[in-house]
Amino acid sequence: QVQLVESGGGLVQAGGSLRLSCAASGSIFNIYDMGWYRRAPGKQRELVARVSNDNITNYVDSVKGRFSISRDNAKRTVYLQMNNLKVEDTAVYYCFGDINWGSLMRRDIQWGRGTQVTVSS
Repeated sequence: QVQLVESGGGLVQAGGSLRLSCAASGSIFNIYDMGWYRRAPGKQRELVARVSNDNITNYVDSVKGRFSISRDNAKRTVYLQMNNLKVEDTAVYYCFGDINWGSLMRRDIQWGRGTQVTVSS
């Protein structure tokens, strides 16, 4: 089994910062891409940022220059540093990992349960 556990969400004023973390655990052989999606009320799920296992990063245009994704492979953890937060960043943020795991060496996308980020004006 594999678990992804997020932390670091909360309430912050516009212009503030938060750092999300997501740690993977379990019978893991390899982790390929890791990243973050978000779902805001009344909106579709959106890919915010992703990082490959050789540290190539991608961001949705709306967060470029404000958010930074990184990973620590030894800790099996991905981070999302969010600066200059805006009200429109309010959402539940879900981490994901493209993971090779288990005795049968399955490879699939695993998800965290989500962490709420609320930005007030």
